Amino acid sequence: MSDVSHVIRVRAVVRGRVQGVGFRYATLARARMLGAVGWVRNLPFGEVEVEVQGSPEVVENLIEWLHVGPRSAVVTDVRVTPATVDPDADTFMIR
Repeated sequence: MSDVSHVIRVRAVVRGRVQGVGFRYATLARARMLGAVGWVRNLPFGEVEVEVQGSPEVVENLIEWLHVGPRSAVVTDVRVTPATVDPDADTFMIR
């Protein structure tokens, strides 16, 4: 991601039934399909944390998707906060 002038990064914490339902793998697939970079991981108390970076349109698209998630998930809340752009980020991964 060489041109960071039109790139944003956000952190999202997703709550609900989001662990044990394929949420991380579905997020990985959706993010890669969109061309986003960043990561997704489970948190200790049942939430999923996502950092996503890309164009504003790409980031917004993934955030909208996080409100629904994969078919077996039940999302009750998504908290989004700004994050610092990582100019070296070049892929989306599961942590």
